[in-house]
Amino acid sequence: MDRTSTAAAKDRPGDDVSVSPAPSMQAVTPDAILQLGLGFWASKTLLSAVELGLFSSLADGPLDAEELRERLGLHERSARDFFDALVALGMLERQDGRYANTAATDLFLDRAKPSYIGGMLEMANARLYPFWGSLTEGLHTGQPQNEAKTGGDFFGVLYQDPLRLRQFAQAMTGISMGNAHVLARTFPWQDYRTVIDIGCAQGGMPVQLALAHPHLNGGGFDLPPLQSIFEEYVGSFGLGDRLRFYPGDFFSDPLPSADVLIMGHILHDWDLPTKQQLIAKAYGTLSPGGALIVYDAIIDDDRRHNAFGLLMSLNMLIETPGGFDYTGADCQAWMRDAGFRETRVAPLAGPESMVVGIK
Repeated sequence: MDRTSTAAAKDRPGDDVSVSPAPSMQAVTPDAILQLGLGFWASKTLLSAVELGLFSSLADGPLDAEELRERLGLHERSARDFFDALVALGMLERQDGRYANTAATDLFLDRAKPSYIGGMLEMANARLYPFWGSLTEGLHTGQPQNEAKTGGDFFGVLYQDPLRLRQFAQAMTGISMGNAHVLARTFPWQDYRTVIDIGCAQGGMPVQLALAHPHLNGGGFDLPPLQSIFEEYVGSFGLGDRLRFYPGDFFSDPLPSADVLIMGHILHDWDLPTKQQLIAKAYGTLSPGGALIVYDAIIDDDRRHNAFGLLMSLNMLIETPGGFDYTGADCQAWMRDAGFRETRVAPLAGPESMVVGIK
Protein backbone atom coordinates (compact mmCIF):
# COMPACT_ATOMS: atom_id res chain seq x y z
CA MET A 1 0.00 0.00 0.00
CA ASP A 2 1.46 3.40 -0.98
CA ARG A 3 1.35 6.63 1.07
CA THR A 4 -1.72 8.04 -0.70
CA SER A 5 -3.88 4.98 -0.13
CA THR A 6 -2.71 4.78 3.46
CA ALA A 7 -3.63 8.39 4.11
CA ALA A 8 -7.02 7.93 2.45
CA ALA A 9 -7.76 4.94 4.60
CA LYS A 10 -6.97 6.94 7.74
CA ASP A 11 -9.32 9.75 6.62
CA ARG A 12 -12.38 7.51 6.18
CA PRO A 13 -14.65 7.79 9.21
CA GLY A 14 -15.12 4.57 11.14
CA ASP A 15 -12.16 2.82 9.57
CA ASP A 16 -9.78 1.31 12.07
CA VAL A 17 -6.48 0.74 10.40
CA SER A 18 -4.12 -1.52 12.34
CA VAL A 19 -0.75 -2.76 11.22
CA SER A 20 0.48 -6.22 12.27
CA PRO A 21 3.93 -6.13 13.75
CA ALA A 22 6.71 -7.34 11.50
CA PRO A 23 8.11 -10.75 12.39
CA SER A 24 11.17 -9.12 13.92
CA MET A 25 8.90 -7.13 16.26
CA GLN A 26 6.94 -10.14 17.50
CA ALA A 27 7.62 -11.53 20.95
CA VAL A 28 10.79 -13.58 21.10
CA THR A 29 11.20 -15.95 24.01
CA PRO A 30 14.06 -18.16 25.22
CA ASP A 31 11.80 -21.20 25.70
CA ALA A 32 13.22 -23.33 22.89
CA ILE A 33 16.78 -22.45 23.86
CA LEU A 34 16.25 -23.45 27.48
CA GLN A 35 14.42 -26.66 26.55
CA LEU A 36 17.29 -27.69 24.31
CA GLY A 37 20.08 -26.49 26.56
CA LEU A 38 18.69 -28.34 29.56
CA GLY A 39 17.50 -31.34 27.55
CA PHE A 40 19.99 -33.55 29.37
CA TRP A 41 17.73 -33.36 32.43
CA ALA A 42 15.02 -35.32 30.66
CA SER A 43 17.50 -37.66 28.97
CA LYS A 44 19.23 -38.60 32.23
CA THR A 45 15.89 -39.11 33.95
CA LEU A 46 14.95 -41.73 31.37
CA LEU A 47 18.41 -43.31 31.39
CA SER A 48 18.36 -43.63 35.17
CA ALA A 49 14.90 -45.20 35.03
CA VAL A 50 16.23 -47.81 32.59
CA GLU A 51 19.30 -48.40 34.75
CA LEU A 52 17.08 -48.96 37.80
CA GLY A 53 14.85 -51.41 35.94
CA LEU A 54 11.81 -49.23 36.67
CA PHE A 55 9.87 -50.28 33.58
CA SER A 56 10.56 -53.96 34.23
CA SER A 57 9.29 -53.47 37.79
CA LEU A 58 5.97 -52.25 36.39
CA ALA A 59 5.64 -55.01 33.80
CA ASP A 60 3.38 -57.09 36.05
CA GLY A 61 1.04 -54.22 36.85
CA PRO A 62 0.69 -50.74 38.37
CA LEU A 63 2.27 -49.78 41.69
CA ASP A 64 1.73 -46.79 43.94
CA ALA A 65 4.60 -44.42 44.67
CA GLU A 66 5.64 -46.08 47.92
CA GLU A 67 5.52 -49.59 46.47
CA LEU A 68 7.56 -48.51 43.47
CA ARG A 69 10.03 -46.58 45.62
CA GLU A 70 10.64 -49.60 47.82
CA ARG A 71 10.89 -51.92 44.83
CA LEU A 72 13.66 -49.76 43.36
CA GLY A 73 15.40 -48.97 46.63
CA LEU A 74 15.08 -45.19 46.25
CA HIS A 75 15.32 -42.51 48.93
CA GLU A 76 11.99 -40.96 49.77
CA ARG A 77 13.14 -37.38 49.19
CA SER A 78 12.68 -37.18 45.40
CA ALA A 79 11.14 -40.50 44.38
CA ARG A 80 7.73 -38.96 43.72
CA ASP A 81 9.25 -36.15 41.65
CA PHE A 82 11.20 -38.76 39.68
CA PHE A 83 8.08 -40.81 38.93
CA ASP A 84 5.95 -37.78 38.08
CA ALA A 85 8.68 -36.37 35.83
CA LEU A 86 8.47 -39.63 33.85
CA VAL A 87 4.69 -39.15 33.66
CA ALA A 88 5.17 -35.60 32.33
CA LEU A 89 7.73 -36.88 29.82
CA GLY A 90 5.26 -39.47 28.51
CA MET A 91 7.24 -42.46 29.78
CA LEU A 92 4.79 -43.49 32.53
CA GLU A 93 1.06 -43.26 33.13
CA ARG A 94 -0.52 -42.46 36.51
CA GLN A 95 -4.09 -43.15 37.51
CA ASP A 96 -5.52 -42.97 41.02
CA GLY A 97 -2.02 -42.60 42.42
CA ARG A 98 -0.70 -45.76 40.78
CA TYR A 99 2.05 -45.76 38.16
CA ALA A 100 2.06 -47.92 35.03
CA ASN A 101 4.08 -48.31 31.87
CA THR A 102 2.88 -46.76 28.65
CA ALA A 103 2.30 -49.09 25.72
CA ALA A 104 5.71 -48.13 24.31
CA THR A 105 7.72 -48.45 27.52
CA ASP A 106 6.05 -51.76 28.31
CA LEU A 107 7.00 -53.14 24.89
CA PHE A 108 10.48 -51.70 24.53
CA LEU A 109 11.82 -51.18 28.08
CA ASP A 110 10.80 -54.36 29.90
CA ARG A 111 13.97 -56.43 30.12
CA ALA A 112 12.02 -59.69 29.96
CA LYS A 113 10.61 -58.99 26.49
CA PRO A 114 12.47 -59.81 23.26
CA SER A 115 11.55 -56.33 21.99
CA TYR A 116 13.68 -54.71 24.74
CA ILE A 117 15.85 -51.89 23.40
CA GLY A 118 17.11 -50.74 26.77
CA GLY A 119 20.49 -52.35 26.20
CA MET A 120 21.38 -49.48 23.92
CA LEU A 121 20.13 -46.98 26.51
CA GLU A 122 22.08 -48.77 29.24
CA MET A 123 25.21 -48.36 27.15
CA ALA A 124 24.34 -44.72 26.51
CA ASN A 125 23.95 -44.19 30.25
CA ALA A 126 27.13 -45.99 31.27
CA ARG A 127 29.37 -44.82 28.44
CA LEU A 128 28.06 -42.16 26.08
CA TYR A 129 26.54 -39.83 28.67
CA PRO A 130 29.88 -39.02 30.35
CA PHE A 131 31.80 -39.09 27.07
CA TRP A 132 29.51 -36.45 25.54
CA GLY A 133 30.62 -34.14 28.33
CA SER A 134 33.88 -33.85 26.34
CA LEU A 135 32.22 -32.91 23.04
CA THR A 136 33.86 -29.48 23.04
CA GLU A 137 37.28 -31.09 23.33
CA GLY A 138 36.41 -33.42 20.47
CA LEU A 139 35.33 -30.51 18.31
CA HIS A 140 38.70 -28.84 18.96
CA THR A 141 40.86 -31.92 18.44
CA GLY A 142 38.86 -34.14 16.07
CA GLN A 143 39.76 -37.07 18.32
CA PRO A 144 37.48 -39.68 19.94
CA GLN A 145 36.38 -38.94 23.49
CA ASN A 146 35.64 -42.50 24.63
CA GLU A 147 37.87 -45.15 26.24
CA ALA A 148 40.47 -44.51 23.53
CA LYS A 149 41.55 -41.35 25.36
CA THR A 150 43.05 -43.50 28.09
CA GLY A 151 44.24 -46.34 25.87
CA GLY A 152 41.12 -48.46 26.28
CA ASP A 153 39.30 -50.43 23.59
CA PHE A 154 35.59 -50.81 24.23
CA PHE A 155 34.91 -53.28 21.45
CA GLY A 156 38.03 -55.29 22.19
CA VAL A 157 36.83 -55.74 25.78
CA LEU A 158 33.24 -56.31 24.65
CA TYR A 159 34.15 -59.28 22.45
CA GLN A 160 35.97 -60.91 25.37
CA ASP A 161 32.90 -60.79 27.64
CA PRO A 162 30.16 -63.20 26.46
CA LEU A 163 27.44 -61.67 28.64
CA ARG A 164 28.11 -58.09 27.58
CA LEU A 165 28.44 -59.18 23.95
CA ARG A 166 25.04 -60.89 24.13
CA GLN A 167 23.48 -57.76 25.64
CA PHE A 168 25.05 -55.62 22.94
CA ALA A 169 23.80 -57.93 20.18
CA GLN A 170 20.29 -57.82 21.66
CA ALA A 171 20.46 -54.03 21.68
CA MET A 172 21.42 -54.03 17.99
CA THR A 173 18.37 -56.16 17.26
CA GLY A 174 16.16 -53.73 19.15
CA ILE A 175 17.31 -50.61 17.35
CA SER A 176 17.07 -52.26 13.93
CA MET A 177 13.67 -53.90 14.42
CA GLY A 178 11.66 -50.99 13.04
CA ASN A 179 13.87 -50.83 9.96
CA ALA A 180 13.53 -54.58 9.47
CA HIS A 181 9.74 -54.40 9.41
CA VAL A 182 9.70 -51.51 6.94
CA LEU A 183 12.34 -53.12 4.73
CA ALA A 184 10.40 -56.38 4.70
CA ARG A 185 7.31 -54.52 3.45
CA THR A 186 8.79 -52.09 0.96
CA PHE A 187 11.68 -53.77 -0.84
CA PRO A 188 10.82 -55.97 -3.89
CA TRP A 189 11.94 -59.24 -2.29
CA GLN A 190 9.95 -61.24 -4.82
CA ASP A 191 12.75 -60.43 -7.30
CA TYR A 192 15.48 -61.96 -5.12
CA ARG A 193 16.19 -65.32 -3.52
CA THR A 194 19.09 -64.79 -1.09
CA VAL A 195 20.11 -62.08 1.38
CA ILE A 196 23.12 -61.64 3.68
CA ASP A 197 23.25 -59.04 6.46
CA ILE A 198 26.81 -57.75 6.80
CA GLY A 199 27.51 -57.02 10.46
CA CYS A 200 24.44 -58.98 11.50
CA ALA A 201 25.02 -59.14 15.30
CA GLN A 202 22.20 -61.31 16.69
CA GLY A 203 20.49 -61.70 13.32
CA GLY A 204 17.41 -59.56 13.86
CA MET A 205 17.29 -58.24 10.30
CA PRO A 206 17.58 -61.54 8.39
CA VAL A 207 15.11 -63.20 10.79
CA GLN A 208 12.43 -60.60 10.11
CA LEU A 209 13.01 -60.79 6.36
CA ALA A 210 12.84 -64.58 6.39
CA LEU A 211 9.66 -64.59 8.47
CA ALA A 212 7.97 -62.16 6.08
CA HIS A 213 9.19 -63.90 2.89
CA PRO A 214 9.30 -67.72 3.09
CA HIS A 215 11.20 -67.99 -0.20
CA LEU A 216 14.23 -66.07 1.14
CA ASN A 217 17.40 -67.83 2.32
CA GLY A 218 20.75 -66.47 3.45
CA GLY A 219 22.00 -65.35 6.82
CA GLY A 220 24.46 -63.00 8.43
CA PHE A 221 28.16 -62.17 8.35
CA ASP A 222 29.99 -60.99 11.47
CA LEU A 223 32.96 -61.65 13.73
CA PRO A 224 33.27 -65.26 15.01
CA PRO A 225 32.36 -64.54 18.68
CA LEU A 226 28.82 -63.74 17.55
CA GLN A 227 28.18 -67.11 15.92
CA SER A 228 26.58 -68.87 18.91
CA ILE A 229 24.44 -65.80 19.70
CA PHE A 230 23.23 -65.67 16.09
CA GLU A 231 22.50 -69.37 15.88
CA GLU A 232 20.59 -69.41 19.16
CA TYR A 233 18.45 -66.44 18.11
CA VAL A 234 17.77 -67.76 14.60
CA GLY A 235 17.00 -71.21 16.00
CA SER A 236 14.41 -69.76 18.38
CA PHE A 237 12.38 -68.83 15.28
CA GLY A 238 12.85 -72.22 13.62
CA LEU A 239 14.91 -70.66 10.82
CA GLY A 240 18.16 -72.57 11.26
CA ASP A 241 17.64 -74.40 7.96
CA ARG A 242 17.30 -71.13 6.00
CA LEU A 243 19.68 -68.72 7.72
CA ARG A 244 23.31 -69.50 8.51
CA PHE A 245 26.13 -67.58 10.12
CA TYR A 246 29.18 -66.63 8.04
CA PRO A 247 32.14 -65.84 10.35
CA GLY A 248 34.67 -63.31 9.19
CA ASP A 249 36.04 -59.78 9.17
CA PHE A 250 34.73 -57.63 6.34
CA PHE A 251 38.13 -55.99 5.92
CA SER A 252 40.27 -59.11 5.66
CA ASP A 253 37.84 -61.81 4.49
CA PRO A 254 35.71 -62.12 1.36
CA LEU A 255 32.04 -61.28 1.75
CA PRO A 256 29.59 -64.14 1.24
CA SER A 257 27.71 -64.09 -2.04
CA ALA A 258 23.98 -63.32 -2.19
CA ASP A 259 21.44 -61.55 -4.38
CA VAL A 260 21.13 -58.80 -1.75
CA LEU A 261 23.74 -57.56 0.71
CA ILE A 262 22.71 -55.33 3.63
CA MET A 263 24.96 -52.96 5.59
CA GLY A 264 22.99 -51.46 8.44
CA HIS A 265 24.65 -49.06 10.90
CA ILE A 266 28.01 -50.02 9.40
CA LEU A 267 29.23 -47.28 7.07
CA HIS A 268 28.90 -44.43 9.56
CA ASP A 269 31.58 -46.03 11.74
CA TRP A 270 34.32 -45.37 9.21
CA ASP A 271 36.17 -42.61 7.38
CA LEU A 272 35.48 -41.86 3.73
CA PRO A 273 38.13 -44.14 2.13
CA THR A 274 36.91 -47.05 4.26
CA LYS A 275 33.27 -46.36 3.38
CA GLN A 276 34.23 -46.43 -0.29
CA GLN A 277 36.26 -49.61 0.23
CA LEU A 278 33.30 -51.44 1.78
CA ILE A 279 30.91 -50.32 -0.95
CA ALA A 280 33.38 -51.42 -3.63
CA LYS A 281 33.84 -54.77 -1.90
CA ALA A 282 30.09 -55.33 -1.86
CA TYR A 283 29.88 -54.38 -5.54
CA GLY A 284 32.58 -56.92 -6.40
CA THR A 285 30.69 -59.67 -4.55
CA LEU A 286 27.28 -59.07 -6.10
CA SER A 287 26.19 -60.60 -9.39
CA PRO A 288 24.73 -58.32 -12.10
CA GLY A 289 21.28 -57.26 -10.97
CA GLY A 290 22.19 -57.75 -7.30
CA ALA A 291 21.39 -55.09 -4.72
CA LEU A 292 23.29 -53.43 -1.91
CA ILE A 293 21.12 -51.90 0.82
CA VAL A 294 22.81 -49.43 3.15
CA TYR A 295 20.89 -47.96 6.06
CA ASP A 296 21.81 -45.45 8.74
CA ALA A 297 20.32 -42.26 10.14
CA ILE A 298 20.79 -40.77 6.67
CA ILE A 299 21.07 -36.98 6.81
CA ASP A 300 18.74 -35.04 4.51
CA ASP A 301 20.54 -33.60 1.48
CA ASP A 302 19.91 -30.03 2.65
CA ARG A 303 21.37 -30.89 6.07
CA ARG A 304 18.60 -29.00 7.89
CA HIS A 305 15.97 -31.46 9.10
CA ASN A 306 17.28 -34.80 10.31
CA ALA A 307 18.70 -33.57 13.60
CA PHE A 308 19.07 -37.16 14.82
CA GLY A 309 21.32 -38.00 11.88
CA LEU A 310 23.48 -34.94 12.47
CA LEU A 311 23.73 -35.69 16.19
CA MET A 312 24.59 -39.30 15.35
CA SER A 313 27.44 -37.97 13.25
CA LEU A 314 28.69 -36.05 16.30
CA ASN A 315 28.42 -39.31 18.22
CA MET A 316 30.75 -40.85 15.65
CA LEU A 317 33.22 -38.10 16.56
CA ILE A 318 32.93 -39.19 20.20
CA GLU A 319 33.25 -42.90 19.40
CA THR A 320 35.48 -43.35 16.34
CA PRO A 321 38.72 -42.01 14.82
CA GLY A 322 37.12 -41.09 11.50
CA GLY A 323 33.45 -42.08 11.32
CA PHE A 324 30.67 -39.73 10.27
CA ASP A 325 27.09 -39.88 9.05
CA TYR A 326 26.20 -38.78 5.55
CA THR A 327 23.47 -37.70 3.18
CA GLY A 328 21.61 -39.86 0.71
CA ALA A 329 23.27 -37.93 -2.12
CA ASP A 330 26.70 -38.68 -0.63
CA CYS A 331 26.04 -42.41 -0.50
CA GLN A 332 24.53 -42.50 -3.98
CA ALA A 333 27.65 -40.81 -5.34
CA TRP A 334 29.90 -43.39 -3.61
CA MET A 335 27.78 -46.20 -5.04
CA ARG A 336 27.95 -44.77 -8.56
CA ASP A 337 31.72 -44.39 -8.23
CA ALA A 338 31.89 -48.09 -7.32
CA GLY A 339 29.95 -49.01 -10.47
CA PHE A 340 26.34 -49.36 -9.36
CA ARG A 341 24.11 -48.50 -12.31
CA GLU A 342 21.00 -47.50 -10.31
CA THR A 343 20.67 -45.88 -6.90
CA ARG A 344 17.79 -44.57 -4.83
CA VAL A 345 17.01 -43.35 -1.32
CA ALA A 346 13.90 -44.44 0.60
CA PRO A 347 12.71 -43.82 4.17
CA LEU A 348 12.72 -46.54 6.81
CA ALA A 349 11.67 -46.19 10.47
CA GLY A 350 11.89 -42.88 12.30
CA PRO A 351 14.93 -40.82 11.30
CA GLU A 352 16.51 -43.66 9.33
CA SER A 353 16.60 -44.25 5.58
CA MET A 354 18.14 -46.71 3.18
CA VAL A 355 20.21 -46.18 0.06
CA VAL A 356 19.82 -48.94 -2.53
CA GLY A 357 22.34 -49.64 -5.26
CA ILE A 358 21.64 -52.03 -8.14
CA LYS A 359 24.62 -53.59 -9.91
